[in-house]
Amino acid sequence: MDYLRTLGSAAVSSLVQKSGLTLPFSLGTKVTSFENPSWTLYDATKRDDGSQVSVFEFDANTPAKKNYLPLAKNALRKLRTVRHPDVLRFMDAVETDTTIHIMTERVRPLASAISTWSAKGAQEREEWLIWGLHRISVALTFVNDSCASTHGNVRVGSIFISATGEWKLGGFDALSSPKDDAAVLYTLGSVIPDAMSYASPEVKNKGWSVLKEHEPAVADSYALGLLIHCIFNPSAPLPATAQPPHPPPTASSRGAIPIALFPSFKKLLNPNPKARLTPKHLLELGMSQTAGEGSGVFANNRLVKICSGLDNFNLGNESEKVVFLRTLKESASSFPQEFAAQRVLPSLTSALEFGGASAATILPLVMQFGKGVPPEDYSSAILVHLVKLYASPDRGTRMALLDHLPEYADKLDKKTVVDKIWPNLQTGFSDTVALIREATVRSIILLSDKLNERILNNDLLRYLAKMQADPEPSIRTNTCILIGRLGPSLGYNTKRKVLVPAFARALKDPFVHARVAGLMALMATIECFDAEDLASKVIPNMSSTMVDTEKLVRDQAFKTMELFIKRLEEHATTMPETAAPETEALPLGLPPSSPGSNALVNSAAGAASALAGWAISSLGKKLAAADLQSTMDTNVGAEIDRPTSAPASGDALRPLASTFASAASSSHLGAKPGAKGMQLGAHKVPASVSAAALAAEWADEAVADAAQINYWGSDDLMDVNADQDDWSAFETAPVINSSSLSSTPNGAKDLWGDRGFTSPDPADDFLKPASKVSKPLHSPRPVYLNTPRSPSPLIANRNSRQPRSATPSESDAGEHTAPQKAVSTAGMTKEEKAAEMARRKEERRQRIAALKEAKKSVATPAP
Repeated sequence: MDYLRTLGSAAVSSLVQKSGLTLPFSLGTKVTSFENPSWTLYDATKRDDGSQVSVFEFDANTPAKKNYLPLAKNALRKLRTVRHPDVLRFMDAVETDTTIHIMTERVRPLASAISTWSAKGAQEREEWLIWGLHRISVALTFVNDSCASTHGNVRVGSIFISATGEWKLGGFDALSSPKDDAAVLYTLGSVIPDAMSYASPEVKNKGWSVLKEHEPAVADSYALGLLIHCIFNPSAPLPATAQPPHPPPTASSRGAIPIALFPSFKKLLNPNPKARLTPKHLLELGMSQTAGEGSGVFANNRLVKICSGLDNFNLGNESEKVVFLRTLKESASSFPQEFAAQRVLPSLTSALEFGGASAATILPLVMQFGKGVPPEDYSSAILVHLVKLYASPDRGTRMALLDHLPEYADKLDKKTVVDKIWPNLQTGFSDTVALIREATVRSIILLSDKLNERILNNDLLRYLAKMQADPEPSIRTNTCILIGRLGPSLGYNTKRKVLVPAFARALKDPFVHARVAGLMALMATIECFDAEDLASKVIPNMSSTMVDTEKLVRDQAFKTMELFIKRLEEHATTMPETAAPETEALPLGLPPSSPGSNALVNSAAGAASALAGWAISSLGKKLAAADLQSTMDTNVGAEIDRPTSAPASGDALRPLASTFASAASSSHLGAKPGAKGMQLGAHKVPASVSAAALAAEWADEAVADAAQINYWGSDDLMDVNADQDDWSAFETAPVINSSSLSSTPNGAKDLWGDRGFTSPDPADDFLKPASKVSKPLHSPRPVYLNTPRSPSPLIANRNSRQPRSATPSESDAGEHTAPQKAVSTAGMTKEEKAAEMARRKEERRQRIAALKEAKKSVATPAP
């Protein structure tokens, strides 16, 4: 048997070997601080449940203990029958003819506890001693009155400290009742070790049998007075009043005995047994506030108040409970550690679980007193009660649990969290009270390492997605922070699917701190993104925050962007310079200083110069030797092979300025005789009318109008709301064949898109009389409506009206109309510009009317 290896008594070994008995306990170490000639104290373990107990061993086989055997048997018999909260609790016993083993609750001797408390403050130590004296007075009152017996052995060695820190009365060796025929006190009182040192004066005079003539409390009252002297002055000898002629105690002999207790101390040591103060009267005097000298010594003690409040807690009303809990909180720091952990804490957890005062008031006290609980007992003493409270629908209880979660979260195991806490905790996400929702969100990070994969990557994220749409901005902000802290612990696929959308949603939140939290969360989870995700997902989603209306967001955005760019730069250094095959030549032979090379620019001006250098150097590149020997394609309409990545050709992509540039240069091209196709001099133009003059006029108008209109804005091309303007010209103008505008007489396409100042349209030649010489009029100029809207340059070029050549009718009309000098609008006031535009509008209307009349005359045959 295992207990034989730790058994310190040869008597027990012999007992087990001879009788074959099985002890209900396993003996541990011997308690050396317990000094008693009759008994030996052991720390032991109960076999049934492994709980800690104490075992008192008596072995009559030792010659020095044979005389104590009747007293030992009396102690076992009385301890079995006398039950009281302040009496040592009996649990089991094993008795033979010569040995006795009594198993009780785990205790330690009072003498060792007094030595420990001697190092503490005088006030704190005094309160503890008075509280203990109160408990012993209660126990003696019960023995003397309820049991009608005399203890007969009241001393420091007969008192023990339980696991709860409370004083327990033991030492029942001489406990006897005058009515009991087998009473040992009256016949064997002198056998008790040091009996005469603690005996009352009447016993010293007439012996122990004289006690039958007095009240049962007479001897115990005197011994209680000596006990008071011993616990307050542990190193001093017994007072002089203990020896004949028993003089009354003097003030100089008081020592550390409290002044309020000293009058009662003197009455307890009165030599006259009939005038002596009994334990019952001491208790009544101490609990009374108006009983005279020495009153209130117990009633004013904090520990006494706490014990009384705990015993009657469930019977008190709500106001009494609130007052008691406030007192408990104020004096909690001065409680003995074992008293707080084993006496106060169980009472509070019981009230917390089965009703009573508000959980929000009790739970903080539970956590405060739980700090003194040993780690191995924390789960059974505290956690088991807290876990049950999560099922409570009371919001105050839930809020108190979540507020104090940091104090016990690390002591929870994964199974408890998944099976018992999470099913109840998740209801807080959908609670109608915002405070509960926010506390639930903030609590998740403390329990995240104890959640399984299914909850973490599925159930929890669904709730957090809803929390990001919560009407409370603080909840949205804390949700974003929580996702950022959970990011590294999520699964790989979950990270890629959830993090960027979640943070992008936070970056668009109207609450400024939610946007800042989104940026910080992106920085905190940078390790969760690879380089491709940073460049294609993260940076595009967060770039808008760099122009946020709040400076706080902008500053954080630039710091975040700097971190991401640095990460991408580090990644770029590990990448190859190009992914193209080595045999593939650079397009157009890019020069080393071009933007396509390794040279970088650091400013907008430098970038513009580099772009210009790229175009010029590329076009000025020398032809290769093979190209020098080839011939150019004479087909003007042939198109160049274009890669799919090149922009589409056409008028839509041609800048507006190209029209003016080509118009200005066309005057030189038209001077060559015999030009064909796209030659602008196909129709002879009188020298009085110069194409350069028309180009200059249009350029002036364009410059003047450009000063008023922003063509790179986002407005419409024309003012569709200007209903008062004359739109008849656009409604009655003839439809022009697009093919005639985009083709040359040879059928070649117009590669430049200028379409000239004259048109080689065959229809015009057909309508022109042979005897007439075409004379150009002012060609229709582009119309720029005065509107604040700024169209795109591409749309402006596509929708603007292009100059065309004069028709024969226009040429005839031009013979009688002198060309007008172009008037520039530059430098005009707003009214002058409006008048000029009205004049041009009327002139255009007249030309359109003349064109219609000319066509009618051509269509009508001459008689």
